Amino acid sequence: MFEEAQLYAPVTRTGDDVTVHLAADHPGAVDPEYRARRNAIATLAMDWQPGTPPPVATYTDDEQAVWRIACAELHRLHQRRACTEYLQGRERLGLPEDRIPQLVEVNEKLGPLTGFQYVPAAGLVPLREFYGLLADGIFHSTQYIRHHSVPLYTPEPDLIHEVVGHGNCLAHERFAALYRLAGQAAQRVKTTEALEFVSKVFWFSLEFGVVRQHGEVRTYGAGLLSSYGEIQQIDVADLRPLDIARMGVQTYDITHYQPILFCARGFSEIEDVVGGFFADVDDDMVARLVHDAAQVTGR
Repeated sequence: MFEEAQLYAPVTRTGDDVTVHLAADHPGAVDPEYRARRNAIATLAMDWQPGTPPPVATYTDDEQAVWRIACAELHRLHQRRACTEYLQGRERLGLPEDRIPQLVEVNEKLGPLTGFQYVPAAGLVPLREFYGLLADGIFHSTQYIRHHSVPLYTPEPDLIHEVVGHGNCLAHERFAALYRLAGQAAQRVKTTEALEFVSKVFWFSLEFGVVRQHGEVRTYGAGLLSSYGEIQQIDVADLRPLDIARMGVQTYDITHYQPILFCARGFSEIEDVVGGFFADVDDDMVARLVHDAAQVTGR
């Protein structure tokens, strides 16, 4: 199983009953109201039919407060830690920061900008489906909000990650092109091993990538851009140059801040190196890159 699969709480359905199985250490695990909310929101996604607008979720006062707090704190950090293209995308998309937007509302703003559209996800989407549909401008998104006791932390991707992190990126045409190329790569490769390699390159770029701009290190990965704590730790990470072979075999622990980050010298290098890989990768290329990485590491 890919590391990304560990990010999402399992979701099961028995008849009409949908259950999100939160881990014992999840902030909302012992909150019956929060668990009921998660089940209800997951039900919306599981009942959704492709080709129809995303379902409308009704949010509580606590959830609205979490959105406001997280947006305010992340906005402050983004001004000095986010890359230029992200900030431009945020300005173009114009997400409300005083209330939680519905996915259909985000789609109305995002579609005319880059053609991307959100569809709902109850939890984990099979990786070939998730990545593959990026080629068609479709992004699967959860709709739940993190627990109100820790508004600046979530152990799993929530709507703040999906929309504040990825959505503002998808509003910029240079980012959108990279996401589409990643989707095409996932569609092109055939083996599970090659798909895992593609997913790791995505992880260390569009989720946890950093770039040098304005004489300092800035973030362009959605995982960093939506993490109040981790975005402040990039200066103490082991920054390495973009290296597709290393990125594709680098292991990572989703439960801790990433100790290794791959840093581009500018956004054009991201497009050339990461985008170029996504545009050309096939199973044979992955096999060669894995071999090259093994030669360097001695494994």
